[in-house]
Order: sequence, then C-alpha cells, then structure tokens
Amino acid sequence: MKKVMSYVVLGMAGMFMMTGCSSPPAQELDAAKASIQGAATAGAEKYAPEDLKKLNDQLSAANDEIKAQEGKWFKSYDKAKEVLVKVKADADTLKPAIAAKKEEAKNNAAAAQNAAKGAVDEAKKLLAKAPAGKESRAEIDAMKADVKGLEEGLAEVEKLVAAEDYRPAADKAKAISEKAAAVSDQVKKAMEKVAAAKKAKK
Repeated sequence: MKKVMSYVVLGMAGMFMMTGCSSPPAQELDAAKASIQGAATAGAEKYAPEDLKKLNDQLSAANDEIKAQEGKWFKSYDKAKEVLVKVKADADTLKPAIAAKKEEAKNNAAAAQNAAKGAVDEAKKLLAKAPAGKESRAEIDAMKADVKGLEEGLAEVEKLVAAEDYRPAADKAKAISEKAAAVSDQVKKAMEKVAAAKKAKK
C-alpha cells in the first residue's frame, strides 16, 4: 500500500513539474509589443498601415493562444512563443524600411497632385471655350461651380502633403483628377452638340 501511495505521489509530482515548467512567454510578449510600438513610432501608421495591422493581428493571435493554453491542464506555449518571436523579427525589419516607404508615398502623392492640377487646368481651359448659349448656360455654370470645388480640393491636397499625410493626399488627388476629367468630357460633349446644331442649320 505504501508503494502504491509512493507511486501516486511521484506521479502527481511529475505532473505538476510538467505543467509548472511551461510558463507564459511574458518576455517574448513584451519584446514583440515593444518592437511593434517602435515601428509605429517610426511612422508605420502613416506609411505602412497594412504591415502594422498584420503585426497587430499576429500579436492578437498569440495572445489568444496564450489564453487558450491557460485553460488547459497540460499547457504548451511553444506555438505562441514561435509567433511572438516572428512578430518581433518582422517589426524590427519593418522599422528601418519605413523611410523608403515614406519616400515612395511622397513621390506617389506628388505625382497624383500634379496630375490633378493638370486635369483641373484642362477643365478650366475647355470651360473658357464652352458655348454659353441660353440652352447650355445653366449646365456651364454648374460645371464652373464643380471646377471651383475641385480647386478648393487641390488646396486641401496641398495641406495634406505639407503634413506628410501622403496616402490620403494621393487618394484625394486621384478623386479630383477623375472628377475634372468628367467635367472635361461634359464640356466636350456640349461643344460637339453646339457644333452639330450649327452644321445642321447650314
């Protein structure tokens, strides 16, 4: 009986040792968080938001895995630790790459801004030549109001670029280009309509 009790005690001690040896990867978790924060501080939120989101998603997955293991009798944090080590490595790799991503975003914004200015200028030139007859006057006035709004939008793009918010600046500039191109198409159609009417009268 004493031998049986001894085996039971030894078995229980072994089980406690197995469960006790597997502790949550607190050090790896803190290191991963610090690296992500370092990347965010370096500008990842502005210039690499997709990469930053991926890192935070992986961090959340590791946290979920840690919580899942806490509810088990035999705990194993190997998977969570592996994810956290990778997250830290990826965050550390992202941080020095942000400068290049910022320059790329800056160049894209500048290109989009120049294209928008060109599109608005083209629309203004066409509007200056547009027929201002009784039938088309209201339509032309509406398009002039649209162009004025686009010019105000260009001023907002300039402010975004000055604040180094290059992504939203590029998106807004592209929207302005599309709207200006639509106005130009409307003016061309109006001019073609008037020309066709004059030709029909001859």
